[in-house]
Amino acid sequence: MTATIIDGTAVADRMRAEIAGDAERFKHKYGYAPGLGAVLAGDDPASAQYVRMKRRACEKVGIESVTFEMTADSTQADVDAAIQSLNENPRVHGILVQLPLPPQVDEERALRLVSLEKDVDGFHPVNIGKLAMKGREPTFTPATPTGCMLLLEEIGTPIEGAHAVVLGRSNIVGLPVAMMLQKANATVTICHSRTRDIPGMIRQADILIAAIGKPEYVKGDWLKPGVVIIDVGTNRIDDPASEKGYRWVGDVDFASANQVAGAITKVPGGVGPMTITMLLKNTVKAAWTIAETLESSR
Repeated sequence: MTATIIDGTAVADRMRAEIAGDAERFKHKYGYAPGLGAVLAGDDPASAQYVRMKRRACEKVGIESVTFEMTADSTQADVDAAIQSLNENPRVHGILVQLPLPPQVDEERALRLVSLEKDVDGFHPVNIGKLAMKGREPTFTPATPTGCMLLLEEIGTPIEGAHAVVLGRSNIVGLPVAMMLQKANATVTICHSRTRDIPGMIRQADILIAAIGKPEYVKGDWLKPGVVIIDVGTNRIDDPASEKGYRWVGDVDFASANQVAGAITKVPGGVGPMTITMLLKNTVKAAWTIAETLESSR
């Protein structure tokens, strides 16, 4: 058996065409484009690359982009001021605080400062709290976990009643996606660095979300036949045979997993394109909500 390849790029391209149309309708009605603001502090190259990709993606779908770029020695006051400026800017409808922040900046404080109506990254404590509770729905959900869920839906994966194993417990991916799977009525197991017998846990999975940041960690003989794998990992490894001298791989050993799984995401080209797409979608959603609320209050 060879797995079905889940092509996140194709799904993201389709969604971005819809987002561009929605952004154009907003601009036609209100006379200005939806706006996304970002706060980048520090010297993390991956963060800087992500913000550049976000800026280019915004341009392509008709969203205005505003970025505060600060150095690694930026203070709490610097970050607070940047967030507050975006909160007060009526042409900015979504705010992204790029993580990680420098160690001298309180991450929780920064996320809490973002206006709830502009929290398009879904990391405000109120949105995360609602995500964790039965009967409550957050205004926005985090971009990467939401992209994972949409890819599962895209191929018609039965989630209700399934055993979903989440490998990794980060605040950005692992924990939010586990809560989203639970809301979708899956039975969820979270594996992490202190879990005993991770291969044994993974062998029970009908759905595997791999988000641990270890290249090709999960082997094919750890998998239940037919498992659906969403591989969030993006790891650069040396490869002298490639033109660039390196290549990108996921947290799952694709070559062996592809012979066992029912479906698996590409790396690159799986979850990655969905992350920025969900951020764009949330920004346009926020723009409509903010503009319509303001319009009805006049």
